[in-house]
Amino acid sequence: MAQTSPVPQGQAAAAPPRPSAPDGARGVPEVSVLVPIYNVERYLERCLSSLAGQTFADFEAICVNDGSTDASRAIVQRFLDADARFRVIDKPNSGYGASMNRGLDAARGRYVAILESDDFLEPGALELLHAEAERTGADVVKADFYLFWSRPSERRERFGIVDDREASRVLAPLDDLAVFFRKPSIWSALYRHEFLERSGVRFLETPGASYQDCGFSFKVWASARSVAFLSEPVLNYRQDNEQSSVNSAGKAFCICDEYALMEEFARGRGGAEGAELLRILARMRLDSYLWNLDRLAPELRGPFAERAAGEFRRIRSEGFVDPALFEPAAAAELDALVADPAAYCRLRYAARPGALGTLARYLRMGGAPLVARIAWFRLFGRSVRRIDGRGAAA
Repeated sequence: MAQTSPVPQGQAAAAPPRPSAPDGARGVPEVSVLVPIYNVERYLERCLSSLAGQTFADFEAICVNDGSTDASRAIVQRFLDADARFRVIDKPNSGYGASMNRGLDAARGRYVAILESDDFLEPGALELLHAEAERTGADVVKADFYLFWSRPSERRERFGIVDDREASRVLAPLDDLAVFFRKPSIWSALYRHEFLERSGVRFLETPGASYQDCGFSFKVWASARSVAFLSEPVLNYRQDNEQSSVNSAGKAFCICDEYALMEEFARGRGGAEGAELLRILARMRLDSYLWNLDRLAPELRGPFAERAAGEFRRIRSEGFVDPALFEPAAAAELDALVADPAAYCRLRYAARPGALGTLARYLRMGGAPLVARIAWFRLFGRSVRRIDGRGAAA
């Protein structure tokens, strides 16, 4: 599939980069790109090639090999042998969060980027992100991305993570709360390294790869005082490698661990800002928990719903359920979940899929008055969250 470089209009693309001199001769790189790797031999060549071919040459690629047992390590070695900008950290398998923290510890650049090993960059991605970071002095530069499918034939579509209110502007997330509710997409951004260290932004080191991007994203938005937004897509986010439903009881509750850490981070702020973050987190939590509930094997839904209901009872008693953030449909979902988790699960999964099934469920939850409130809000209301059903901007 042909790719287009998102180099700003009127600016000539840089010449293709040549391998840099060994570390001791070339000094500190401008950007550190973290690439977590675990058994991705099918996609890794394209991922690393997209990095090697960037129009912006002053970077180091830190490949963190999390104990891969396939050919991934051999693929990494080919890039190590050909390009001095590539480094590798080999470690026993301990999960995504541990790999990312090892990468953060090793990063030397002024800026940090993240590239998942099954995705690939647009050719001018780092050039565009770096230029905007330098122009604005922002803590973070956040750009759009493409959804990418390779089967049955290659195709992609723009996701739309940035809306018109944000595009080409510098904002503080706490002044525009919508950014908190968009799909966590930590890999279509550039982070000022000093900002991450000063703010204590790290990953939760739970086993496997389970929602750690949620916590990282929340802590970034909670801490950043300036974020530059770009509507240009910089990355292709692969959709062919989606995980199946969750059948492990241990994995079922990983999202709760992530939100507990996010809550601890918010409480650590204290004062009005900490309270605001806890209100935001309550609404985020409902979206994430319902999404997780739908992915669980049927036998795990009941226990998870019970735990979720208990957490929301506590959050509600503490006064952190903000009506301004809970649209009528979300408020009804929360009320039903808290009142009777088992009944809520029966109702949610007895309804047939689609709009008619959802309508029937809302009628059973709150009758015609609830349906009328939801309809009115969808026609005339405006959500602070400004997102669609995928987590894109709306």
